[in-house]
Amino acid sequence: MTRPEPSRTEFILLIASIMMIVAFGIDAMLPALPAIGRSLNVADPTDWSLVITVFTIGFGIAQLFAGPLSDRFGRKGLLVGSLAVNALFNIVAAFSGSFIALLAARFASGFGAAGARVLVTAVVRDRFAGRDMAQVMSLAAAVFMAAPILAPFMGTAVLLVAPWPWIFVVLAALSAALFAWTWRRLPETLVVEKRIPLERRALLAAARVVLTDRQSVGYTIANTAFTVAIMGFLTSVQLVFAQTLGRPELLPWGFAIMAGVMMVASLVNSRIVMIWGMRRIGHWALIAFTAVAAFHTVFASVATETLWSFIALQSLMMIGFSLAVGNFGALGMERMGGVAGMASSLQGALSSILGSLGGALIGQSFDGSTVPLYTGITIAGVAALAAVLWAEGGRLFVVRSVAPTAETVEAA
Repeated sequence: MTRPEPSRTEFILLIASIMMIVAFGIDAMLPALPAIGRSLNVADPTDWSLVITVFTIGFGIAQLFAGPLSDRFGRKGLLVGSLAVNALFNIVAAFSGSFIALLAARFASGFGAAGARVLVTAVVRDRFAGRDMAQVMSLAAAVFMAAPILAPFMGTAVLLVAPWPWIFVVLAALSAALFAWTWRRLPETLVVEKRIPLERRALLAAARVVLTDRQSVGYTIANTAFTVAIMGFLTSVQLVFAQTLGRPELLPWGFAIMAGVMMVASLVNSRIVMIWGMRRIGHWALIAFTAVAAFHTVFASVATETLWSFIALQSLMMIGFSLAVGNFGALGMERMGGVAGMASSLQGALSSILGSLGGALIGQSFDGSTVPLYTGITIAGVAALAAVLWAEGGRLFVVRSVAPTAETVEAA
């Protein structure tokens, strides 16, 4: 007997929950970084964030393979396999006896998380397009935003009753639960007739569509710049709370406030995007994001950063981030219906790898103040704005006249 497909509500909850494993894999680490560093004899505090960086680099590299494989073999099997890999290497991380072994396990668990994240995007694109896709992704992002709120508290709670390896045990259990839910409830969304063979010519043709489409490339660059900004924040935030603000115990609470603001912004976007459109919202959000980052840079240079100035200004930036990233992701995928897996892979890989490296540079530049952080974020915002202007032919807020959407890819 064939099970009925999940309702729209269950579908959104499922894809949002799968997206959460990435956020949990990063944000649950933040309270544990000092304990991990001390336990594994890592003397330099700026090296502790490598636990986050290697995860996101593995996450980025794996995306190059997940999409093309799913375009050939379908989404569901690879999705549940990715969740299994993530669970397995979280267990390996829990038993790591050295910092190098932990980093290797984190890199591998990033592979599993990447497969899940890429395939979720492709599954959504299989079922939705345009503003409808942007609305679904915004609703999923609003649910997903519970992860940055809950993950630091989860990490802190585990540390109260057990050593840091148990954080990885909890992450493995979450992946296992999602494996079971996906296996039972998510149908295959890519019909056999639309699958692309794993042939060199077909793969190159699909990649050419993604990498020669101005809208796809421009919005991928913009989201890469946003990834630099958010990874710079994530690799710096623990040190900011501990050293700049002198309140490390407030990290989960401050993070919860900022993530809560992002959740509200994503919910608002899901409502207004159907009225005002992806470009108008996303472009204004990018301008606001960059302006607040520039102001914060100047403020941190001439005044004393306080707990409330940091949280308030970062929260304003998070609003712009939330309103821009979801819409930019949908705009990048908008014309990629015939090559959704390849597009999701290439766009996600470029954003994750380059964004992680750029964010790591920002994190390594920490000097006890927030000036390096917001200088880097301002530069990222300006780069994103330049990419969007290029993608839209120099015009913001309006739809650019373009060739028909690529719905099929023929071998070159």
